[in-house]
Amino acid sequence: MANEVLGFVGLGQMGSRMAARLLEAGHALVVYDPVEAAVAPLVASGARRASSPAEVADLADTVLASLPTPAVVQAVGLGPVGVLRGQRARRFVDFSTTGPRVAQQVAAAFAEQGRFSIDAPVSGGITGAEKGTLAIMISGPRDEFEALEPVLRVMGKPFFCGEKPGQAQVMKLCNNLLAATALVASSEAIAMGVKAGLDPSLMCDVINSSSGRNSATQDKFPRAVIPRTFDFGFTTALSLKDVGLCVDEAGAMGVPMVVGSAVRQMLAVTSATFGPESDFTSVARLVEGWAGVEVGGA
Repeated sequence: MANEVLGFVGLGQMGSRMAARLLEAGHALVVYDPVEAAVAPLVASGARRASSPAEVADLADTVLASLPTPAVVQAVGLGPVGVLRGQRARRFVDFSTTGPRVAQQVAAAFAEQGRFSIDAPVSGGITGAEKGTLAIMISGPRDEFEALEPVLRVMGKPFFCGEKPGQAQVMKLCNNLLAATALVASSEAIAMGVKAGLDPSLMCDVINSSSGRNSATQDKFPRAVIPRTFDFGFTTALSLKDVGLCVDEAGAMGVPMVVGSAVRQMLAVTSATFGPESDFTSVARLVEGWAGVEVGGA
């Protein structure tokens, strides 16, 4: 793929950083986002501007996308000015979290035209996108994955999950359910400890040296909860969307999600209390309010 032109659609907090890494690695890049302020820095760094996803696919051999919701992925991939309308691109690589059914639908539409759609959801947040340390979960034809692997390694570490469309999406939903569950459970445990007079930083230190350690106590509490910044970089709306997709997909598969359903409810209450654009670490604020304590801030 050394001489291929890459396209990138969706230049939000994640996509802009991933696209910047591709430019820094020397790849020719065509970009599109409806927000001009997101496009301008990349164009200034050498990317070519396109006016639609279809135009990106007219100018690039492979189109990458990082988008917020399944509906947006469907529109960008299959809509009237979507990637499938472009004449040049033979691959569509979707870094978004859509759930397996949307990934399967998009893959089937591309396959009808002899092209490939590869689901490639990522984990690692804004920091991972900036540093190129994302975990990238891939499902699709193995030979297409192998061709893409050098590009993917610019942005992180790829994990091939299988050839069936949607398998990487299931992997991502499982991961995000665990991350959200750890945050909710840690919020309850630390609020309890603080109410008993324990220092929250000490609690994290002890937990992280013990069997209860998890991504919330290792990262989210020290970075965003105890300092009271609540700015980890992932919105409550997106976390609620991901957990909801996981619970719904599990239900369709006949897998009970008792804890997952409770986590979805906690995120729904957080969204209603602090707004959907609040940081998802705000679930700790919700628990604190119920417990009548404040974690950190001194």
